[in-house]
Amino acid sequence: MGSLGTPELVLILIVVILLFGIGRVARVGGEMGSAVREFRKGLKGEDEETQSGADAKK
Repeated sequence: MGSLGTPELVLILIVVILLFGIGRVARVGGEMGSAVREFRKGLKGEDEETQSGADAKK
C-alpha cells in the first residue's frame, strides 16, 4: 500500500510536464544524468587515491 505503481508514476510525470514543460524536464533529466556520472567518477577516483596511498605506506 505504501509503494508507487505505474499509474501513480504516470500521473506524477504528467503533472511535472504540465508545470515545467517538456524542454525543461528534458534539460533537468540531462543535468541529473551528468551529475550522477560525475559523482560516480569522483567516488571511483577517491577509491583509487585511497588504494594508491595505502600501497605507498607498504
